[in-house]
Amino acid sequence: MKNNATITNRVARRDYFILETVEAGLELKGPEVKSLRAGRASLKEAFAKVERGEIFLHHMHISPYEYTTLKEQNPLRPKKLLLHKKEIIYLISKISQERLALVPLRVYFKKGFAKVELGLAKGKKQYDKREAVRRKEAQRVIDRVKKFQRG
Repeated sequence: MKNNATITNRVARRDYFILETVEAGLELKGPEVKSLRAGRASLKEAFAKVERGEIFLHHMHISPYEYTTLKEQNPLRPKKLLLHKKEIIYLISKISQERLALVPLRVYFKKGFAKVELGLAKGKKQYDKREAVRRKEAQRVIDRVKKFQRG
């Protein structure tokens, strides 16, 4: 049985312009992997941050796995992202020079390993968000009319 649990961050694409994406490995403990495979995680308030030359994922909530003997499980502990040194240097330069943010877009499993898709993102202003909502609503109306005309 193949289990492709994918957790997405829907808020990220609404609040940011995603300029570029990067795939990174995720360093997890055993019970966290079990919870992640069950889809019991959230990226809603998560963000990536550079600390001491490494990149960590903060505020990603992974619910504690109930069938474990490990007593101490912090659902919000910072998780280390596994990237090559050149990728880390590239991301640090982009973040500092262009004032971009590292936003996790989704978490998934690839060949048995937990991966995070990070986006180099620029924040949207309020009027950008309103424009996106207007465009989306207009597309819904167009699709509704097309569907009605076909039927």
